[in-house]
Amino acid sequence: MTAYQHGPKPVIGLIGAIGGGKSTVAKCFAACRGEVIDADTLGHEALRQPEIIATLVKLWGERILKPDGTLDRREIARIVFADSRQRNALETTVFPYIGERTRQKIEAAQANPEVAFVVLDAAVLLEAGWGEVVDKILYVDAPRELRVARLAIRSGWSEADLAAREAAQWPAEAKKARADAIIVNDGDTLRLQEQVNQLLAEWRFA
Repeated sequence: MTAYQHGPKPVIGLIGAIGGGKSTVAKCFAACRGEVIDADTLGHEALRQPEIIATLVKLWGERILKPDGTLDRREIARIVFADSRQRNALETTVFPYIGERTRQKIEAAQANPEVAFVVLDAAVLLEAGWGEVVDKILYVDAPRELRVARLAIRSGWSEADLAAREAAQWPAEAKKARADAIIVNDGDTLRLQEQVNQLLAEWRFA
């Protein structure tokens, strides 16, 4: 049995262009007995932690709180995407929590006999310094006009919204250079599943 960085099962890091369709690719991996860890979900979990809420309120005041005392993520987004220093402050606060929860979930997946491999779906995997957590990195891409259309439907974003969020991440070419493979998600889900199956076979992960 081959031993990988964190146990007997490989860990795939899933990154890509915003709106590229990483979540759809993650579902394709899940169909092949992959355990998907969604860093975005863990980020939402982080923002529910009392100590993190308290830290962020100290930074930005009670304007970031909803009437029920939870954080207003839209207000936080407005703050951090307008000022890189504020974004860095947010990342410094939440990344350690997300990183620890990720490691816990990887350990649990390694111990689960139903799991063939692990997928870490993390848009900011490289920015957060989590590259050492994974054995391979896959970049999911799609034509820009298709990504803009997807984001308009999914989140009501404009092209300016997309540009602001892209500016907060590493350039696409830098991420592609770090990736072990690139999948272009511009067709139907059957074709996408075929690409995932082929990649797993090439990597001998399934």
